Amino acid sequence: MPRLGLFCIALAIAHSCYAMAATVPVDFSERLDSFWNFADPAQSEQRFRQELQRHPAGSREVLETTTQIARTQSLRRLLREADATLDTIAPYVPDASPRVRVRYLLERGRTLNSAGKAAQAVPLFMEAAQVADKYPGAEFYHVDALHMLGIAASKAKQLDWNHRALAIAEASADARTRQRWGASLNHNIGWTYFDRGEPTTALAYWEKALALREAMDDAHALHVARWTVARGYRELGRLDEAETIQRSLAAQTGRANAPDGYVYEELAELAVARGDRTGARPLAANAYALLRNDRSLAASDAARKARLARLAELGGAQIVQ
Repeated sequence: MPRLGLFCIALAIAHSCYAMAATVPVDFSERLDSFWNFADPAQSEQRFRQELQRHPAGSREVLETTTQIARTQSLRRLLREADATLDTIAPYVPDASPRVRVRYLLERGRTLNSAGKAAQAVPLFMEAAQVADKYPGAEFYHVDALHMLGIAASKAKQLDWNHRALAIAEASADARTRQRWGASLNHNIGWTYFDRGEPTTALAYWEKALALREAMDDAHALHVARWTVARGYRELGRLDEAETIQRSLAAQTGRANAPDGYVYEELAELAVARGDRTGARPLAANAYALLRNDRSLAASDAARKARLARLAELGGAQIVQ
């Protein structure tokens, strides 16, 4: 972020001391969350910056909104920018409302985790889970903290944290907590089992996640859930079912002029699984063209990108990192 933008945030906060305002709408956090488009963090940042202008300097709203600006940056792997954004509110967090403290800790922890510093992130997620947040919707963010422990904790502890989070989400009287976290946690737990070599168990969780996503108004999350179930089908040799879903997703994203490289990657792998490397080639080439500049893939799985290049027969000299 340009230094001027950071300065403006800091100046807005510094103009008055933080005081918890009794007039803050009880649903402010949920309203803030409604601005998210996780498929487009940059667009989300612009929405949050517009929201920032609507509230008085030093308010709970300004502090909480700033945490979400930082999240849009960490999702784009703009980790220095995310840390700098959080630094602008750090001096005010100890005296802020519990909700602000929870969301600050969550985003500081997420930024560390994205930077490969999971061990440093874990204590922040633990603290976030322990903050006595009494605002409406507190359970939603408590589950968020447990869910992040399910990601950042050691592999031996991840499944336990995820199951604890899922139990709270499923028992929640709050529909948002029950549906959104139920879907996300079933998705994550499925991947944990998948990575342990248990695809049948993984698929059962993914199908639960898909059922929850189908009842929600979130096209991007539904797309991911369908893709993931198809990935499970491929692993179990259910190639026709997997291909039907992936081709449907390809057609859907094509109509929206937003092709998904991960869908083409799966279609290429399905062709390989059928012994059709010639048919896989153009699909892999499409996937590689769409994913070669994907920061998250480059950071997490360079071997996967290299495999796409080989399937597309691009050759090492042509790979653009």
